[in-house]
Amino acid sequence: MRDLVGKVAFVTGAGSGIGLGIATALAQAGVKVMLCDIEEAALARAVEGLRLTNADVDGVRADVSLKGELQAAAEAAIARYGEVNILVNNAGVGGGGGYGAWTDAAWNWTIGVNLMAVIWGVEIFGPLIEKAGQGGHIVNTASIAGMISASGNAYNVTKYGVVALSEGLRVELAPRGIGVSVLCPGFIRTQIVDSARNLPGRFAGAVAATEGPTAEWLDQLRDRVNHGIDPLYVGELVREAVENDWAYIFTDTEFEPFIEARFAGVKAGFDQIRGREPRR
Repeated sequence: MRDLVGKVAFVTGAGSGIGLGIATALAQAGVKVMLCDIEEAALARAVEGLRLTNADVDGVRADVSLKGELQAAAEAAIARYGEVNILVNNAGVGGGGGYGAWTDAAWNWTIGVNLMAVIWGVEIFGPLIEKAGQGGHIVNTASIAGMISASGNAYNVTKYGVVALSEGLRVELAPRGIGVSVLCPGFIRTQIVDSARNLPGRFAGAVAATEGPTAEWLDQLRDRVNHGIDPLYVGELVREAVENDWAYIFTDTEFEPFIEARFAGVKAGFDQIRGREPRR
């Protein structure tokens, strides 16, 4: 989508962090943006701040882990702007411990926000983008953890799912004139470590009290995030990706060696059976 001026975008998790960075970058390019977030106060501040720059934006509150609320948000976007051309499935939470610390509530919350909301977003907004008849683009926010996994926690599992979904959709939707990109950010200045601030009551117990090594790890993670990349820079990368139809959007090269090591491990798996004749 080379010409973004006048197009309409719907961005989830847009009240702060990466979502707000993306909404800001798109608005600066002349895109009309419907911001969506579960956190009403942050959403209101984001919309007000962007309107001060004469951006054509609006906001709608929704818990994207509830399909009905996401559907209602889509209807609000159509009522406000008449169409949608760009979808950014960005809302995400950092949840779920590793082996030995799993809980059903943590899995349900993390999968609901990080994966099912992306699936529902495509299901709901895909036909709207097609109906607009101007081509379009979908950006799904995964994580660098969708390429390399240091533990079997729910967050990593959902992000791998978003990568797989995006790769498949890119092939499926290309003939329909819809591009698909997957965003795999590294450490960005967001509130991801404090996702529990928006934990819905139905997922009670999803966040356990932390102490000892886990608490120390969270403190280290929070420090990395607090000193991370500017979300607006990420938004600018996403805008460029939409304009040029990038398949993958990375924010830096810090984890490239780890991804190369993963691919080398995959290659080694094939080398171990190379030359053997499979039984039929």
